[in-house]
Amino acid sequence: MQTLFYGYGNPGRRDDGLGVAFVEALEEYVRKKNIPDIDFDSNYQLNIEDADTISRYDRVFFCDATTEPIKDFCITEVSPSEARVEFTMHAVSPAFVLDLCRKIYDRSPDTYLIHIKGYDWEFKEGPGKQGRKSLQKALTFFKNHLPALNRKEVRELPEASCTP
Repeated sequence: MQTLFYGYGNPGRRDDGLGVAFVEALEEYVRKKNIPDIDFDSNYQLNIEDADTISRYDRVFFCDATTEPIKDFCITEVSPSEARVEFTMHAVSPAFVLDLCRKIYDRSPDTYLIHIKGYDWEFKEGPGKQGRKSLQKALTFFKNHLPALNRKEVRELPEASCTP
């Protein structure tokens, strides 16, 4: 199963860059451990061209910072949607990218959004103290579950649920 982790956000706005920081750190771990079939990508925002990128994968994890009332991080399943923007400052949503992928390439990879709790949105490089804590919790979770992810459904991992 080919998996893509795609982080997005602005690293120059403290916690807004948590998605990118997550992908960079997880990629380093995966390369050191020589774990196959996992690729990584990141950008400031999602674009319509990302529909082509995700069309080549069986499973996609988008990752972004959030102000949602969650503890540290959570994972939600993404369903295709024609809505361009869904409660985000980014140009297009993961659901819109997935919808384009389905319409253009007749592909619909299993797609999830990793929400990482952010607190600090100042114009400064690097996550803030609380954001780094959320980031570490998400990284620890995925490092512990990466070997099993190709054998399990993500929804079978209740500790990553966004519902209390």
